[in-house]
Amino acid sequence: MINKAIILAGGMGTRMSPLTKAVNKQLLPIYDKPLIFYPLSILMLAKIKDILIIVNKGQLNQYKKILPNGNNLGIKISYKEQSQPRGLPDAFLLGEKFIDNKNVALILGDNFFYGQNLTAKLINCTKLKKGAKVILHKVLKPELFGVAKTNNLGKISLIKEKPKKFISDLAITGLYFFDSKVVEYSKKLKPSKRKELEITDLLNIYRKKKQLSSDLLGRGGAWLDTGSIDDFYKTSAFVSAIENRQGFKIACLEEIALNNKWISRKNVVDSIKFYGNCDYSNYLRRLI
Repeated sequence: MINKAIILAGGMGTRMSPLTKAVNKQLLPIYDKPLIFYPLSILMLAKIKDILIIVNKGQLNQYKKILPNGNNLGIKISYKEQSQPRGLPDAFLLGEKFIDNKNVALILGDNFFYGQNLTAKLINCTKLKKGAKVILHKVLKPELFGVAKTNNLGKISLIKEKPKKFISDLAITGLYFFDSKVVEYSKKLKPSKRKELEITDLLNIYRKKKQLSSDLLGRGGAWLDTGSIDDFYKTSAFVSAIENRQGFKIACLEEIALNNKWISRKNVVDSIKFYGNCDYSNYLRRLI
């Protein structure tokens, strides 16, 4: 079972500069909530309660203002600072003590997931005992992504980063599940030409051992990477459209915690006081 997870919320966010010069990208708003709420909500839907958030050096206090320690959500949030971006597998080196030889999930802080059967899929992924599992999503332009070729059982036979020739239209999203070997394997990785440790290299270690499987976010699901201004606003528009049409909020952390029976109505009242007079608080009022 996986009950620990890391949110990698570091990075320079250069594609969104000058917005990201003063504020970390994950604290910018996707419609009515900070971006960080969305990956955190995914982990909470997966019933994962012990979460490490990796942030840039000097940005810790900004995060702690909005997500102090998780007590208000019935979860445990701890933080670790990253002096500079060194690639995705660096999260496992920084989080070695936190992982503590247990299985762990990793989600990128700028990834957005949405879908009907998402919760069941996530909970199924946390049952991983051995190996690694990635979530795949069909894309129109596979040449822009890391892609995976799979057999009919979801086992991955080939991974290619931004392939020039078509091998598959299944992109590897920013949500990963690993067994306890992940720290040991990450330590063996050598930096690439970009001077970073590459997640593809880590996944290939599992693939060569025939221990890399996948799950597909189907047609009813959406995966959006908010790495550029354009994608950022498209995601915002998507959330706005769904919320205003259907009347519920995507990534309302208190709602998920309440549904999971991790918090009581009193905690929700405390959250309303914390957020103050706003639309999010009005929604929380309706919940209780």
